[in-house]
Amino acid sequence: MNALLLRLAGPLQSWGERSAFTAVRDTTPFPTRSALIGLFAAAEGIGRTDGLPDDYDDLRLTVRVDRPGVRVIDYHTVGGGLPKARTAATSGGSNKGAAVITRRHYLSDAVFVVAVSGPDPSINRLTQALHRPHWAPYLGRRSCVPDEPFVLRTHVADPETELRHHVPLSRSVPAGRENDTVDVEFLHEDPPPAHSGPQADTLDVNDVPVSFSPHGRSHRMRRLHRSTLPLPRSLAGPQHTLMRRLIAYAHTEETA
Repeated sequence: MNALLLRLAGPLQSWGERSAFTAVRDTTPFPTRSALIGLFAAAEGIGRTDGLPDDYDDLRLTVRVDRPGVRVIDYHTVGGGLPKARTAATSGGSNKGAAVITRRHYLSDAVFVVAVSGPDPSINRLTQALHRPHWAPYLGRRSCVPDEPFVLRTHVADPETELRHHVPLSRSVPAGRENDTVDVEFLHEDPPPAHSGPQADTLDVNDVPVSFSPHGRSHRMRRLHRSTLPLPRSLAGPQHTLMRRLIAYAHTEETA
């Protein structure tokens, strides 16, 4: 088994859990499995109607919530004041004939670090694709472009240790003693070990992709284990040095 580490950060992110188009396009407070699998498939050049590789089911995701962000809502219109033929299309092959109004939810200034674990061949293939993506990655919606560094590490034997002790933390913390800790939320697909920290609670989300086909999107449920774990305050460090520390962390692997 191997793992790669991704840092999901940018001005805006949006992680919708609903597969159907609705007037309110909500976002979950963390990256969904569907969106991340879609990101991997896009990087590998797999289209929406091509079907997903079976080995995607073997990937395990762990999310560290560096900054939860602030929810913002965009009042969005499409097709207003245009002839019917140029308004939004319907599933029946016609056009709506009027403006489509949606309220789209985003997370502003959020940062997540995601560990993607899986068999070595799958992780090696994803590593190559993410370094040279067929289609550019985005954070839930095409308008949400990720910041750099996006790929932090690609050959991680113990991702849990990396997330808890080594990856710089994108968060400001009050000044204090160097040996103090800061509480950070984690989301695990597998139950964390009993000795790893406080008891985790669980939540069920409908975000495991079965099909990305535009006319037949479908998902199934998965269970997540959410816990708050103490991380060394030193991972936060001075925030004015954050980008330099992130680049140094990512660059260490390249020069090893």
